[in-house]
Amino acid sequence: MAIRTILTREDPILTKRCHPVTRFDQKLWNLLDDLKETLAAANGAGLAAPQVGILRRAVIVVDDAGEMLELVNPEILEQSGEQEGLEGCLSVPGLWGTVKRPMRVKIQAQDRHGNLFQREGEAMTARCFCHELAHLEGHLYTELTDRLYTSEELDAMMEDGGV
Repeated sequence: MAIRTILTREDPILTKRCHPVTRFDQKLWNLLDDLKETLAAANGAGLAAPQVGILRRAVIVVDDAGEMLELVNPEILEQSGEQEGLEGCLSVPGLWGTVKRPMRVKIQAQDRHGNLFQREGEAMTARCFCHELAHLEGHLYTELTDRLYTSEELDAMMEDGGV
């Protein structure tokens, strides 16, 4: 396992659509392990393969129980409700924006061996599913927010009771 470099929003790879995973082999397992290690080291809530320069449909999402979910070729099956909240991204360090997402999301994905499964998430897990799956389509949350806030601006807003 290895900690990989996380690309930032200036990198054109992050605007490209990812290819489906078709081989469930050691190369994929190494990628998933590296994504988990990289995510843990960065203390994030999710990480997609394109964020480390790999244009494959694979992501890691930390669910509400703190479990790292491996999602290969994930797709959203259902979504409902709405939530609005601050989002950040490991590829957009030091900035946050307010984004609307569904409150509940049901996804289907494959595990590291190619077995299909479904998973539901609410609140933060639903937000993470949507955020990470958007990376697979070449999109960043910055496309969905009207304004980006710095850490200092967020701290000031919290002091004023605005967040």
